[in-house]
Amino acid sequence: MSVRISEKETGRSIGEISDHDLEILIGHMEEESSRDQDYFVETTAIDALERLGASAAFVAMLRGAAANSDGIDIVWSRR
Repeated sequence: MSVRISEKETGRSIGEISDHDLEILIGHMEEESSRDQDYFVETTAIDALERLGASAAFVAMLRGAAANSDGIDIVWSRR
């Protein structure tokens, strides 16, 4: 089963990631509850995910989605 990453506000699909990348995302980002599936991602968070071992494709996807902004609200879901 793949994991889809979308822009929270618009629902625009950003791409798909592996379960490993999802584990890194969940492990690093702050959650408001155990059922939280959305995160605000900015440059320093992307840098941290990269240091923690997120795949190059996931890092590039996030950098592209957050380009020219202070960051982006993303949400993940299983397909």
